[in-house]
Amino acid sequence: MSNNAHTTHRPSFEWSDPFLLHDQLTEEEQMVQRSAHDFCQSELMPGILQANRHENFDRNIMRQMGELGLLGVTIEGYGCAGLSSVAYGVIAKEVEAVDSGYRSAMSVQSSLVMHPIWAYGTEAQKEKYLPKLASGEYVGCFGLTEPDAGSDPGSMKTRAKKVDGGYQLKGSKMWIT
Repeated sequence: MSNNAHTTHRPSFEWSDPFLLHDQLTEEEQMVQRSAHDFCQSELMPGILQANRHENFDRNIMRQMGELGLLGVTIEGYGCAGLSSVAYGVIAKEVEAVDSGYRSAMSVQSSLVMHPIWAYGTEAQKEKYLPKLASGEYVGCFGLTEPDAGSDPGSMKTRAKKVDGGYQLKGSKMWIT
């Protein structure tokens, strides 16, 4: 009996892509993933290491993300890429592999700031804010969690009152992302 008769085939496991998602991506999505991966490893990683070392949020990183089209990825027009949600997901995966904080900043900018402006804003608001948010010139923020409400929007006590020239805010937040 030869040794080949007793050899067992061991299944392979791809640690970098455990669900074999790469093979399910379109050519465009694969190109987006390669571009995002290259950017994250060569540009983002060194910038984030410095930002973390000095304990600051480096706005230039947001500008770099904007230059590559990583902000507001799914939005059509206004300086945004107009790509699929899957493309956004592979970009988020690549940024997350380097730093969760800046992936969160990218997601807040894209989903919680830019998308509502795109979906519900006036054309004037879209033209005023979206290009600068897409380029990273503007960095949007989001505040939800309150001392007595946690992250339950129905229990929030903070209120906005319309006044001449804008709004007056009254309340408190635990943090602003």
